[in-house]
This record gives sequence, structure tokens and C-alpha cells, in this order.
Amino acid sequence: MSNVAPPWDPPMAGDELSHVRATLERLRVTFAYKVADLDEEGLRFRLASSTLTLGGLLKHLARCEDEIFTRKLFGEPMPEPWQSAPWSEDEDWDFNSANSDSSQSLYAMWMQAVLRSRHSFTRAVNEGGLDREAHLSWNGRHVSFRRLLFDLIEEYGRHTGHADFIREAIDGRTGEDPPSDFPWPNTFDS
Repeated sequence: MSNVAPPWDPPMAGDELSHVRATLERLRVTFAYKVADLDEEGLRFRLASSTLTLGGLLKHLARCEDEIFTRKLFGEPMPEPWQSAPWSEDEDWDFNSANSDSSQSLYAMWMQAVLRSRHSFTRAVNEGGLDREAHLSWNGRHVSFRRLLFDLIEEYGRHTGHADFIREAIDGRTGEDPPSDFPWPNTFDS
């Protein structure tokens, strides 16, 4: 057993920015572990009591990453496939359309969104840090970058719990954290 913490662990003592960043990364890598190495059948598996699938969660969290770090934070247009998705016909399009996507495209879509978000994270930190005013406003007041990060952390927390139940039903994979050698690109833009 190693006494070296995995690279995604939050620091034992650090500033708010390092804790928030590491908490989000730990949730991302835990989610990645819960959905890893599945084919289309595995990503489309459903529990009898729910319509959620791991593929739907991958696509939804890719959308959340882009929505938080693109539209809400910077007020920029959403990238594809979100920009042209038929939201008026299906408000759950991200969840529902995932069954038509290959496992490779779902994994790539989510990871590309995470990598874009990391770049935007660095940009926001350089433009004012956690107190940076976001494009999104609520009741006439702009929310902070901090608020958006906590919204995304909450989103990952909820859906990683969903993924935990679904994955256990597929092949018995359980555990709070991935093994320390789980392949995860843990570098940030500087």
C-alpha cells in the first residue's frame, strides 16, 4: 500500500482555489472510473426503476461542462452538438440521444468537454479568480465563477452517485475512488 495520494486528491491544506479545483477533478475521475471500459451495451444499460444510462450521463455531463464554462461563465455560444440540438422537441435530448451514439464518441465528447473546461478554468482564474463575475445573472446580479463551480460540483456529485448504482448492476464495480494508477489526464493549462 502506497502512502502517496493520487494526483486528483484535494490537498490536505491549501487555499480555496486549489481545493475547489481538486474537488471537481476528484469527482470527474471518480465518474470516469464508474463509466470506463464499457461498450454500447454497457452504456445503454438501465436499472428497471430508471431511464438513466451511463451513456446518457456521459453526454449530459459533457453538456454541463460546456454550459457552465462556455455559456454561463463567458456568454459564448455553445459548441456542437449542443448548438443545433433539438431542445424544443426534447428537453432531455442529451440523455435520450446518447443511445444512438457509439461508446467511443460518448467518451470522446465528455473528455473533450472536460479539457475545454480546464482551459476555461485557467482563463477565469487569470481574469479574476473565484470572484470573477460570470456572464450569467440571476435577479439582476451576475453570479460568480465560484457559484458556477459549486453548481458543477453538485451536478457531478449527484450523477456520480447515479453512475455508482448503474455500474454496480452491470458488473459489480464498486468503490469510492478509482485505483491510484487509473489513467486520468491530470494536467491543467498554466
